[in-house]
Amino acid sequence: MRANIFPISKNSLIVYNEALNNVRGINFFKMPKTGTSNLVAVDKSSLPEILFITTYPPRECGIATYSQDLRNAIQEKFGHSFSLKVCAINVASSNFNYPDEVKYTLVSSDKEAFSALAAKINADKNIAMIFLQHEFGLFSGEHGDFLLKLLKHLKRPITTTFHTVLPNPNPKLKKVVRKIVDCSDAVIVMTTASSLILRTDYGIAVQKIAVIPHGTHLVSSGTVANTSSKIHLADRIVLSTFGLLSEGKSIETAIEALPKIIESFPNVIYLIIGKTHPEVFKREGEKYRESLYEKVISLGLQNNVRFINRYLSLPELMDYLQRTKIYLFTSKDPNQAVSGTLAYALACGCPVISTPIPHAKELLDGAGMSFDFQNSEQLSEATVKLLFDPELLKQMRLNALHKISPTSWQNAAIAHIELAKTSLAKRKVILKYELPKISLDHIKKMTTTDGIIQFSQIDEPDLASGYTLDDNARALIAVSKHYALTNDVQDLELITIYLDFIIFCQQEDGSFLNYVDSKGNFFLKNRDENLEDSNGRAIWALGEFSSYQPLFNEKLIEAAKIALEKALRNVSSFHSPRAIAFAIKGLYFYNVEKENPIIKVIITQLADNLVSKFRGVSDQQWRWFENYLTYANSLLPEAMLYASISSGNILYRKIAKTTFDFLLSIIFRDNQIKVISNQGWHHRDKKVNNFGEQPIDVTYTIIALNTFYKAFDDATYLEKMETAFNWFLGKNHLHQIVYNPTTGGCYDGLEEHHVNLNQGAESTVSYLMARLIFEEIENAKIEVQLYDEVYQNG
Repeated sequence: MRANIFPISKNSLIVYNEALNNVRGINFFKMPKTGTSNLVAVDKSSLPEILFITTYPPRECGIATYSQDLRNAIQEKFGHSFSLKVCAINVASSNFNYPDEVKYTLVSSDKEAFSALAAKINADKNIAMIFLQHEFGLFSGEHGDFLLKLLKHLKRPITTTFHTVLPNPNPKLKKVVRKIVDCSDAVIVMTTASSLILRTDYGIAVQKIAVIPHGTHLVSSGTVANTSSKIHLADRIVLSTFGLLSEGKSIETAIEALPKIIESFPNVIYLIIGKTHPEVFKREGEKYRESLYEKVISLGLQNNVRFINRYLSLPELMDYLQRTKIYLFTSKDPNQAVSGTLAYALACGCPVISTPIPHAKELLDGAGMSFDFQNSEQLSEATVKLLFDPELLKQMRLNALHKISPTSWQNAAIAHIELAKTSLAKRKVILKYELPKISLDHIKKMTTTDGIIQFSQIDEPDLASGYTLDDNARALIAVSKHYALTNDVQDLELITIYLDFIIFCQQEDGSFLNYVDSKGNFFLKNRDENLEDSNGRAIWALGEFSSYQPLFNEKLIEAAKIALEKALRNVSSFHSPRAIAFAIKGLYFYNVEKENPIIKVIITQLADNLVSKFRGVSDQQWRWFENYLTYANSLLPEAMLYASISSGNILYRKIAKTTFDFLLSIIFRDNQIKVISNQGWHHRDKKVNNFGEQPIDVTYTIIALNTFYKAFDDATYLEKMETAFNWFLGKNHLHQIVYNPTTGGCYDGLEEHHVNLNQGAESTVSYLMARLIFEEIENAKIEVQLYDEVYQNG
C-alpha cells in the first residue's frame, strides 16, 4: 500500500463512520462509551413504512408492473430511509403467491373489505404514508366508488396516481374523482394533458396536481442479449408492438399496413409481443388473437408476422425492443392517457409511429411520427418513409433517448419522494440517498489500447473525438485508487494504458501535448492553446501514481518518476493558478516518502506564487486568488493546504482555509451544491449564472472537502461531502440523476432545464474519483475495528 498521506486519529475515523451513516443510512459501527465497537445492522422492521395500494406481480397487469418498478426504484435510491410495503389488489377468484413485501391484500369486489382495510392501516403504527394507484377498472362500484369507503376512513397521508383521466365526465364520475382528490394530500398524473383535464373538467386546484411521467428503464446501448435467438432476426427489419393483448390495442391496423410496407421492404418482420390480457382471456378466451391469426393468413403475411404469446421478463423485453427498427403503437382509445409500452420503446431508442394519444403527443416531437386512429394507410406511408431515411431514423433514436431520459425510474423515484417529503418529515423520516455500486463498465468501454476516448454520443464512445492527456491523467489517478482499494487485477491493464499515453504525450523538453487523434497523431490545436493546466494535471497524475509504490510494478513506478522529473524543468514557468495547484499536489504525493528538500523548495516557490496572487486581489469581501471563479476552484485552496503540510508554513494553511471557506459559502446553498457555471463563470461584483454545472467541479470539491476534513477534523466538511455527492444521485435543481447506474457512465453536465446525456471520459472518471472517496470512508470504518481489536487484546 502507499504511504499514509494523512495520519488519521481514532476519533477522526469515528466521525468518518458517522458521516457515512448519514450517506448510507446504515449504522455499521456503534461506538459505546467503553470505546469498543460492535458490528450492528439496522433493523428494517423499525423503519417507517410507505404502503403502496395497487395491483402487484405475479398478477399480470400493467399497473402491477408499474408499481413494482416504482417500488424497486425507490428502494434503490432511498432504501435505508424507510421500508416499502404493498397492499395488493385482488379479484375474488385470485390466489397469487405474492413476494414478502406484500403486507396486505384487498379483494376489490368486496365492499366491506375497503373499510376493514382502513381499520388495519390506521392501527398499523409503522405506516407513515400511502401511494395509491388508481385505474377505474381496478375497483368495483359505480366508477369504482367502493374505493371511497377506504379513503374516507384512512388517517394517513395519501398520494393518489391517476393512470387514466377521462375528459367530459358525467356528474357521477366527476363526483367520484373529486372525492378521491379531496381524500388525497396530492395527486399524480403522467401527462400535462391529464393535468389540464383535472383542472378544467373536474375543477381540481393546480396546487394539488403533480405531473410525474411514466417511469422507464435505463438501457445501455450495444448490449443486446441473445434471448430472442429463437426467431432469426439478423437480416430482418424489425417492427414491433408489445403489451397484454386486447381489442383496444388495434393490432389489426398494423397488420393491414404491412402489405404496402413489404412491397418496399420484403425483409420486414412484425413482432406482436405479449400474451392476452388475463381479464380479457377470462371473458372471451383467445377470440381476439385468433382474429389476428386469420387476418395474417388472409393477407399472406405468415413470413412477416410473428406472435410471441408470453408475458416476457424485463431482459427479454428490452432485448426485443433494442432490436426494433420502428415501434408501432396502434391503440384506438383516444382517452388513453399514458402508455408504459410507448415509454419503454423510447427508452430503448426506438423511433415510434403512434396514434395521437396524449402521451404520444407530448413525447414524440422529433422522436417519431403520428397517424390517425385505425388508419392503416397512414401507418404504412409513415413506416416506409422512415425506413427509406436511415439518417432520420438515427436522429429520431437520439431524440427518443433525450426525450425519455428524464423519466427514468430513478428520476421517478426522486420525484415521488420529493412530493411526499412533507408527509415523511412529520414522521421524522430523514432522506438518505443510497451509494451506487462501483462500476468501471463505461470506463472500460471508453478505453482502447491507446487510451481513454474523449467524448461519447450518449453512452457510445466517439472515437473521432480522439484522446486527451487531461482525461488519461485523471483516469490514471482514478483507476490506480480503485486498484489500491479493491486489488482488481483487471485495473492493471487500464493503468498501463493510461500511463503509456501520458508518457507518449511528453515532449523532449519535458512538456506535454494534450490532444491526440484516433490514429495517434497530435492535433494541430496543441500549438494554439495554452496547455499549462494540462501539464500541471499530468504532474499531479504522475506524482499521485508514484505514491502507490510498492503496490505497482517497479518499472511502471520508475517510468512515472522519470516522466515527472523530466517535467520539473518547466514548472517554474507556470502562470496559471490551476497548473500551479495541480503541480503542488503531484509533487506533494511524489515526495511523501522521499522528503526530498529540492522538491519541498519547488512546492514552496509554487505556493508563494499563489500567495502573491491571493494578496493581489483579495479583500474582506472577496477572499480569492483571482477576480473570478471559473473551473476546478476547490483545487487552489487544497493545493495551499498540501503546501502547508509539506513546508509547515502556517500562512499557507490560513490562506487555504480562508479561501476554501469563502468558496464553500458561494457554492453551497439551501443544503445543495451549485458549482460555478461554465456559462460566463462567476465574476467579482457581477450577476451570477446559476446553470451549467459540470461533474468535474463537484468531484474537485469532494476531493478537497475530504483533504480539509483530514487536516482540520471539522465534521462540517464531511456533511458537505455527502451533500455534494448527492448531486450526482439527484439532489440538484432538476431532481435528476447525473450518474447512470446502468451504464456506469456519468452525464456530461447539468443545464438549466435538462441533463446533457453524453457520458464522456471527463465526467465518468470524475464521478469514479468522487465515489472512491466514500469507499475510503468505508475502509476507515474497518480501521476503527482494527484499533479496537488492538486495544482489547492489549
